[in-house]
Amino acid sequence: MPGAGARVRDNGGMTAAVPTETPTLVSGTPVVLRAHGYEAAIASVGASLRSLTFEGRDLVVPFDADELRPAYRGTTLAPWPNRVVDGIHRFDGVEHQLPLTEPNRGHALHGLLSWVDWNILEASDESVTLTATVTAQAGYPWWLAVSTTFRLDADGLTQTVRATNLSDTPAPWGTGPHPYLVAGPASLDEWTLSLPADTVLEVTPDRLAPVALASVEVDGDRFDYRDERVLGAVEIDHAYTGLIRDADGRATVTLTDPSGSAVAMTWDEDCAWVQIHTADLPTGPGTPGHRAGLAVEPMTCAPDAFNDDAYDFATGVVSLDPGASHDAGWTISAR
Repeated sequence: MPGAGARVRDNGGMTAAVPTETPTLVSGTPVVLRAHGYEAAIASVGASLRSLTFEGRDLVVPFDADELRPAYRGTTLAPWPNRVVDGIHRFDGVEHQLPLTEPNRGHALHGLLSWVDWNILEASDESVTLTATVTAQAGYPWWLAVSTTFRLDADGLTQTVRATNLSDTPAPWGTGPHPYLVAGPASLDEWTLSLPADTVLEVTPDRLAPVALASVEVDGDRFDYRDERVLGAVEIDHAYTGLIRDADGRATVTLTDPSGSAVAMTWDEDCAWVQIHTADLPTGPGTPGHRAGLAVEPMTCAPDAFNDDAYDFATGVVSLDPGASHDAGWTISAR
């Protein structure tokens, strides 16, 4: 039973205790997981990974529990990752206009749940499950029940996301995470990156709107990390596909510090794309967070995937049938 001062909310058959009072922390209700040398701090606002350490060293760029989350750092992206260009998309022949949440570029960015206070369904020392509802609204007239579980084991922190379509018509769907990985104490410029991808999505330089797929060799110094090498001063904010996977169908991005410490992110075939961002901020050096970590964002679909018909490549957008569910997941580990 929920404790005093809580009520129960139904999320498509799932129930969760919902606080009736405003959370005392800006980032929402905190949950800390500890196991196998790892410690993960989860914030309920945005189902955000607030920090992750292994034996005391940071694996992601953290933020404080009572801090307004810097932009989308660590949040769970749903019902789409990345951008919907101009906030306009067509689905089943109907055009929809989403609110423009990236006003400087004029796009709808990173879905609808990043600033929602997710409900904590259940928690233990090693795992926590949170739930949220995408409500039918202007630009996205569908109801979805979304749940995410963070779990620690000897392999690191695994996050899984499940969406279930509660509406009576198919709904477009995509998801992904938004962590900024940290290899070690040196600067990002000194880290070595291994990125097993053959293809990069070229974008317009001002608005990052998708243009076309190209071989990473189109600008090898900037985009090609199939053979691991030092990042240097390169600036990247691009999606990759054509991922090179192991025998189990998993792709792995690895960052290594000159000291030898490293962090890796691994995911399976549910995510055919990954966004890489060197965290360059418009205000440049001296700005908190500028090039503090490398965003590695496995995605089930491409940027602007809701406009799948506009592209000559498979964007990976999911058409989620009424009552159907979709799952995806990824793991961050120390190396």
